[in-house]
Amino acid sequence: MTHNMRPLTYQDRVLTMLDKYIACLLEARADIDRIEKQLEGSLAEYDLDINFTKKAWEKLALDNALPTRRTPNGVVIPRGYDARYDGCKRPVPNVTIKVPTGGGKTFLAVHSVSRIFNKYLGVNTGFVLWVVPSETIYTQTLRNLKNRQHPYRHALDQAAAGRVKIMERGDPLNFEDVSENLCVMLLMLQAANRETKESLRIFRDRGDVHGFFPAEGDQAAHKAMLERIENLDGYDDIFPMVKNSLGNALRIIRPVVVLDEGHRAVSDLAFKTLYGFNPLFVLEFTATPKDRQNGWANLLVDVTGDELNREGMIKMPITLIPRQSGDWKATLNAAVAKLNALNKIAEKHQANTNRYIRPIMLVQVERTGRDQRDGQVHIHADDVYEALIQNMGFHDHEIAIKTAHQNDLDAPENQNLMSPNNSIRAIITKQALQEGWDCPFAYVLCALAANQNLNAMTQLVGRILRQPDAKKTPIKDLNACYVITHQAETGVLVERIKAGLEREGLGDLMPTVQADKDSIALPLFDLERRKQFKKYKIYLPEVMHVANGTTRPLDYETDILAHINWHDFNADTIVSEIGFDLGEGVTQEIVEFKTSPTGRGIEERRRGWGGDETHNFDPVHCTRMISEYVLNPFVAWDIVSAVIVGLKKRSGMTEKRLALGQGVIIDNMRTKLSEEARKRGEAIFSRGVDAGTIQFRLRMDGSDWQMPMSFALPLSGNNMRQLVDSAGVLVKKSLFVPMYEEGMNLDEQKVALYLDAQEALEWWHRNLDRMHYGVQGWWRHKVYPDFIFAVKSAGQMKKYVLLETKGKHISRTDDSEDKKRLLKMLTDAYAKWLGKQGADLGGDPILVEGKLVVTEDSDGWRVKLAQAVPEFMPDSQ
Repeated sequence: MTHNMRPLTYQDRVLTMLDKYIACLLEARADIDRIEKQLEGSLAEYDLDINFTKKAWEKLALDNALPTRRTPNGVVIPRGYDARYDGCKRPVPNVTIKVPTGGGKTFLAVHSVSRIFNKYLGVNTGFVLWVVPSETIYTQTLRNLKNRQHPYRHALDQAAAGRVKIMERGDPLNFEDVSENLCVMLLMLQAANRETKESLRIFRDRGDVHGFFPAEGDQAAHKAMLERIENLDGYDDIFPMVKNSLGNALRIIRPVVVLDEGHRAVSDLAFKTLYGFNPLFVLEFTATPKDRQNGWANLLVDVTGDELNREGMIKMPITLIPRQSGDWKATLNAAVAKLNALNKIAEKHQANTNRYIRPIMLVQVERTGRDQRDGQVHIHADDVYEALIQNMGFHDHEIAIKTAHQNDLDAPENQNLMSPNNSIRAIITKQALQEGWDCPFAYVLCALAANQNLNAMTQLVGRILRQPDAKKTPIKDLNACYVITHQAETGVLVERIKAGLEREGLGDLMPTVQADKDSIALPLFDLERRKQFKKYKIYLPEVMHVANGTTRPLDYETDILAHINWHDFNADTIVSEIGFDLGEGVTQEIVEFKTSPTGRGIEERRRGWGGDETHNFDPVHCTRMISEYVLNPFVAWDIVSAVIVGLKKRSGMTEKRLALGQGVIIDNMRTKLSEEARKRGEAIFSRGVDAGTIQFRLRMDGSDWQMPMSFALPLSGNNMRQLVDSAGVLVKKSLFVPMYEEGMNLDEQKVALYLDAQEALEWWHRNLDRMHYGVQGWWRHKVYPDFIFAVKSAGQMKKYVLLETKGKHISRTDDSEDKKRLLKMLTDAYAKWLGKQGADLGGDPILVEGKLVVTEDSDGWRVKLAQAVPEFMPDSQ
């Protein structure tokens, strides 16, 4: 929202309509008072309608100024009206104002409050209960209203002649506060929930609410107040007495209620609670009005997305850049390149106009906090943080992580992201910025988890739509926003961006889109060891580094990557695989959402695009981007230099072409170096196994990996089916119960049922990667076997099998041959170690073998699995 207080055209329309409604209210109330005076009694005694709010709405509807609705057969008709009553059954004026995200709801709210008090109530003192849905919105609104220099506070000061008091729920409240000031109390929606009223402070008896209730011993006055205001909470142990609570004080005060995100308060419980405060007026603001099950949202004004766009309030066009590379860091690199390009444009614009804009990038990841980090399989917030620091030139103070476990934005130096003193350029989140977060400097959304969490991406789109200062610049790039995604289908992304616009109240720009449902965190269900297996302690070996009398887990970077010698690497192997036409040869589809030529609605424009739109080739950035594989920066620089020299030898390879193709060059270097690092790493790993410095073994120091006794699995009603065989019988040999289908595709379910039917099998376990058991190989991320099971034949040693399956579900890179060689190498290494232990091992020795079986053919996999585990019968179902 702009920092001046001049209403924009659509905002002036909202306030004008509110003035008209207030005029109709006053007229309708005066009519009822006049009729009652003529009849010398209440209209209720004559069975006449005394709801002046309904009469006012009907008067306003005669002007055809209210929003309409379209029936299923396409007919446009007036919306219905829902009469609202307070806890004492008195009619309450209520209006809903639909304002899209970025439209200045708080600006409209403070000016509406001014009109309600001055024009409708005819006073400049009283009480406003300002209800918000989230902690983020609460903090922002409180900070702005308390700031005497902020335009929002100026509007309230003007309405109350400077006598404004901003309050929170726990603040003391006196009768004099309300009679002498305009009090504005902020309240979280959850705090008004009366379902657990005895545990909530707002309804508790407290000693710092004064002047609203009769003296403690005045029994008659207490009784009279309880009879006059029938919904007050009271005690009646000995004699009637009003409870000394903030909730009761509000019922006596009769506040004006401002409800932010009003569509969240449509449940019967929330509705009953809010109107139970006996409000004089309820003013709702929302981007997506929602009718109640048994009542309409009283929609006074419908502000459209087109109106916001014409006023320059939102960024348009939205440019979608889907990237299909298997390397998420290449996608992150493309987003950083766009951010850096925008930053250069913004700096030049500031030099010319003194207008400060600092473009910020949002990065959506798959995992955060205590979630497991597993390298390339799932993208963790810490993985992105390290990549930005180590490979992309960011400093620590330029990155903030905002998750359920960590909130760097809450640090004092980060709270005002619009300040020139703030240095944040990248914010990493999973879905914690979905609602109430406001930063117009956010220009780029890098959705690394779009394919895994489309709902979160849909909601994050709204966080990059606001235009800085609600004012367009003369530069096209600074009026637009950008969504860069990793491995997600273009058609699905297009629909989700449309859904994102819909949920931000910009649905008129996309008239055919339906709002997407909110994502819901799944409840956790505990899986326990079967009773017969609870007595077992199951230990599994790990890949260890053994040297100089110490044994520790193998570290990929320290023990493998650091020993790779890159000095003999031939850069021509990279140069030969890079297409000649860097600027045009490697293209991808971009989708641009922009306003149509008529100015109404949004159209899609698809175009091809090659490379990253950088202006100069940056060898330093390229060097950082390959440092994940080449740890020595001097050697990495030499490789980059050799690649550029090789490319420049080609006729027509200009600096401009190199600059346009920087992203393509980086992608090719990372791909080739990744392959080479794995090849050379395998040789180092193999030599270590032969020399005994790398062993697959138990640690035997009390720190061995141990199978847990229970674990939690997130489940919803749609995926709580338990695993059963073809006869509908529950599996009986799974290590944990109950055993759900969740986490297993159809191929894996077939394998699980096959294992369950084997007589030689003692138990089996589906090793979800959240169980944390994995084996380290010669590449960065661990291998997590799909199944772990125990078999034992008569007179033979017990055996644990680590089974990796390869089916149609395999995605990203098909590294099954590497996995097969690794599991074979580890099987031999464990047998070698076990043979040396002899009697020192203690207890019954247990074999451990690793196997990989292809399961994508119809039934041949059963034979292959039986061959891999001779104790099994191939014809078992």
